[in-house]
Formats: sequence, C-alpha cells, structure tokens
Amino acid sequence: MQFDTWLLFAGAAIALAMAPGPNNLLAIFNGARYGVSSAAVGGIGRVVAFVLMIGVTAAGLGVVLAASETAFLIIKWGGAVYLVWLGIKSWFAKVNEDTGDLGQTALMVNPGPFKLAKTEFLTAIGNPKAILIFTAFFPQFLDPAEAYGQQFLIMGVTFIAMEVSVLLGYGLLGGQVKGLIKSARHMRILNRISGSLLVGAGVLLALTDRSRTAA
Repeated sequence: MQFDTWLLFAGAAIALAMAPGPNNLLAIFNGARYGVSSAAVGGIGRVVAFVLMIGVTAAGLGVVLAASETAFLIIKWGGAVYLVWLGIKSWFAKVNEDTGDLGQTALMVNPGPFKLAKTEFLTAIGNPKAILIFTAFFPQFLDPAEAYGQQFLIMGVTFIAMEVSVLLGYGLLGGQVKGLIKSARHMRILNRISGSLLVGAGVLLALTDRSRTAA
C-alpha cells in the first residue's frame, strides 16, 4: 500500500471512529461513572467485535452478509432491542444515596471489566452499519496490483488503532464529567441522560434502512 493511500485511509478511518454512536456514548458514560480505566477496559469488547467484523470482511463473507436482507434485519432489530434495553436499564440504574466516607466512587457499583467489555461487544456486533462500512469502505483503498491480504491487514490494524485512540479520547471526556458528579442526584441525572440517548440510538437503528446505511 502506497503511503499517500494509507494516509488518506487513516484520515477517513479516524473520522469514522469519531462519529457519534452507541459505543462512543458507552465510553463517555463508563468514564463518567467509573473512570477512564473502566472506559478503556470496556472498549476492549468493541475492539474484539471490530476485529471479528474486519476478519469476516477480509474473508469475503462480509459481502454475503451485506447482500442478505434477512441477515441485515436480524442484526438490526437485535441491536435496536439491545440498545433500548440498555437505555432503560441505565435510566433505572441503582444509585447509592449514602456513601459515607467513600465519596463519589461509591455512587455506582462498577459491574467489573467482563460486563463492561461484554456490553461494548454486544453493542458493536449488533450494529449492521459496521459490517456495511467495512465492506464498502475498505475496498475503496485496495490496489489490485498489490497483495490483497497484506493491504487488508495494514488497513485493519490502522482502523483498530484509530478506534482505540478515539475510545480513549471519549473515555477521557467522560472522566472530566466524573469530576462534576458530587451527589446521588447528579448520578441519577447522568443515568437518565445516558438512558435517553441509548434508547434514542436504538430507535434510530430500528428506523435505519440499508440504502441509508450504505450512504
């Protein structure tokens, strides 16, 4: 892959990674609730999901999935229902009223690294827009005169690196919000904002059709 082609791809990849979406919302709110390190750990789930999707695309199965109306609808509705469920769960999340000397960190119980990562993984894997982006985006930068596998590997590693940088950035943003949360009331407000946005994201995903997604 030529350096100028890679540079163009990297710029487009980071723009895609920075776009507001359910996973980036999770990174912000995980950072705000539990801290930057928890947002980073949760992001591992997203990275695993994207690595799987890139692998599927590289193997050629992504084209099959992108062309299948049934597969698209199953993934779309599964992802939409999951986002709405996450939003409702966030809205009604338990907040500790009396933290004593434990301070702000005890307002919400950290669910642990596995659950944080699992939530990000399921959120990413349940979004059919991701697989369509990979099948439509990556091939535009392939040079038919060069080895296909090597180019796909370079683009895959680059995209994942950009995604990691962005999720850390959103986690840091959430960490700044964390410093403003001083009471149970503040945490409940955060949870309801998070819940509303996730439900909204689920509704938008449910309303998305393939033609609009591909654009």
